[in-house]
Amino acid sequence: MSVQTGTDELQVWIDQDLCTGDGLCVQYAPEVFEFDIDGLAYVKDPGGELLQSPGVRTDVPPRLRLEVIDAAKECPGDCIHVVRSADDVEIAGPGAG
Repeated sequence: MSVQTGTDELQVWIDQDLCTGDGLCVQYAPEVFEFDIDGLAYVKDPGGELLQSPGVRTDVPPRLRLEVIDAAKECPGDCIHVVRSADDVEIAGPGAG
């Protein structure tokens, strides 16, 4: 099992089918996560635009890396997936080893 280094670029996406609308992710990283009018959480692009297509990913800003990983680990719906951009390995979320 590889250890994440500070140089790894990360991406995050949310499986809305599993989202409980609890809002922990929005509390952890409001620059990355936001609720839509349907009460579910979505990721945002770097410009703050809500990304609503299923499975769409956004880059994790390096300064918010720990907040996004914590959000994935604490999510009651187990619906946040954080993957390494380089090799698509999930490092936090339901598919993390």
